[in-house]
Amino acid sequence: MNWHEKNAEFNILIKQLFHENDWQKRAEAARQLGLLKDRRATNLMCRALRSEKDHMVVNKIIEAMGRIGDGRATLRIIEKLKEEQEKNEIDKFRILYIIESLMKIKDKRALSYLGPLLDSSDEDIKDLTLKAFDVIEPDWKEIIEREGNKSIQEIFRIKN
Repeated sequence: MNWHEKNAEFNILIKQLFHENDWQKRAEAARQLGLLKDRRATNLMCRALRSEKDHMVVNKIIEAMGRIGDGRATLRIIEKLKEEQEKNEIDKFRILYIIESLMKIKDKRALSYLGPLLDSSDEDIKDLTLKAFDVIEPDWKEIIEREGNKSIQEIFRIKN
């Protein structure tokens, strides 16, 4: 596929993501954008994530942003993680999509937000969070040990 064809496909998928009435077509557009791995989609997908109401489309956008691997998506995905944690009944699969995406992006800013999930009562969430820490910061256990009594949030908080 040459650049012009890829660019035309990109534009069609973005249009579908924002304007298609059928949630399945929006979800498929998000999936396809993730497969393209075109970083131009990151800011647009962040915007779509903020406005999208359909549960499945949101999951596909989060998954696609992880595939793209652009750190610009980290904070928007973290916003979704916070929203999910504030609910009375969390969506385990949404949390797993979020952890997987943050793990693929490998942005250390995510660690302080993923930290509380290390103590999750759900083994799948806990195990995937441990794996995410290993991928994002391979020496995280030594860093925690060296820092002593500080919490994970304090240790991995990004200083401005």
